[in-house]
Amino acid sequence: MIISDHNIGLIAMVVMILMILIRVPIAISMLITGVVGNIYFQGIDATLVQFQLLSWEIATNFILISLPLFIWMGQLGYSSGVGRDLYNCFYKWFGHRPGGLAVSATVSTASFGAVTGSSVATVMTMGKMLMPEMKRYNYSPSLSSGSLASAGVLAILIPPSVPLVFYGAWTESSIGDLFIAGVIPGILLTLLFSSYIWIYCYFKPSAGPAGQKFPLSEKLYSLVNLLPFLSVMFLVLGSIYGGIATTSEAAAVGVAGMLLVALLKKRLNKKVLRESIGESSKLSSNIFLLLLGGGVFSRFLVQTDLTASLIQVITEMHLSPYSVLAILVVMYLLLGAIIDTFGMIILTLPFVFPLILSMGIDPVWFGIFIVMMIELALITPPIGLNVIVMKQVVPDVALIDIYKGTFPFVLLCLLMVVLLIIFPEIALWLPDQMR
Repeated sequence: MIISDHNIGLIAMVVMILMILIRVPIAISMLITGVVGNIYFQGIDATLVQFQLLSWEIATNFILISLPLFIWMGQLGYSSGVGRDLYNCFYKWFGHRPGGLAVSATVSTASFGAVTGSSVATVMTMGKMLMPEMKRYNYSPSLSSGSLASAGVLAILIPPSVPLVFYGAWTESSIGDLFIAGVIPGILLTLLFSSYIWIYCYFKPSAGPAGQKFPLSEKLYSLVNLLPFLSVMFLVLGSIYGGIATTSEAAAVGVAGMLLVALLKKRLNKKVLRESIGESSKLSSNIFLLLLGGGVFSRFLVQTDLTASLIQVITEMHLSPYSVLAILVVMYLLLGAIIDTFGMIILTLPFVFPLILSMGIDPVWFGIFIVMMIELALITPPIGLNVIVMKQVVPDVALIDIYKGTFPFVLLCLLMVVLLIIFPEIALWLPDQMR
């Protein structure tokens, strides 16, 4: 019996998913499936040549140079105590209100996430630092842990964002446009989170008692703590949009800026350098392996015509873009239960990206949409990576209580996704203005 090409693609997809379910790393699963599939269609010699060329293409991609640099910048921010400086500033401004500690934690976590670009690192850092403070003021364990775990998701939306660099490199979208497109959604989501905490604690003060009040002079002086953070962000984003530097060069500027901040604060030493370079190297290696696996698998899919068949089926169903996006929302929520951030992107883009292009959806807008869905996956059960990390930070808080605390923020994220779909200008207006 002769098996059609697209059926071979379907069989390969099933095999790959089974490998992932038995805990084979996603990059390895895609590599194995893609290599075997390419050998079936092209033979072993052509597959080896293609593998070598693809490896060289990824390793020498100028845009991808920015990935390890942005990751290193984040690790330096993590190691040099930027998070503590940000919190001290925002606490003096917002801490005296009901829920003020949680609001300060949310805003400082969002700001710190802009430096690290990593949700997990942000939750781990800010959780260890701020949970004892919230316990001291008798905050509800559910509100404190849930708000911190949820605030961590802002890290991958507000630029510079490592997942957005990853998406931009894979889809050949403008990383500068992706960065600036995440600004307004990130700010709006931060405001939504903060507003919910204030309203909830206003009607239930025992959940988030007010903190200490500071004189105006001390509040104003605390703004000095924002200068290093704002300076680095201005250097990175300003150099990109001023036409002074490419994205990769701006990433190098960001690293230099963060090294200078750590040096001036006397927090730069051999241990900080060793740990930041080591963690950056590990994460960068994992991302490059994912890109290689995704590239090999995508080339195999092209030969099966599976993506073209999927687009044809959806076209014949006459689904509107809204219907397709609703399906994608459900799909990403389900995938988030079993797959990590970069795995979700690389596993779905070979199918989804040609589909959204065929429907006339802006690739920059779709990049923000995907990041929003990744955010949701990080705080929804049954896994929710941010929730698991928060559980490690506060082992005395029940996992179910952390999930209860994140539930309102899940709804707020879904609201933001709906607003993004109805009003795409939320993401696209600022990039259009910058052009």
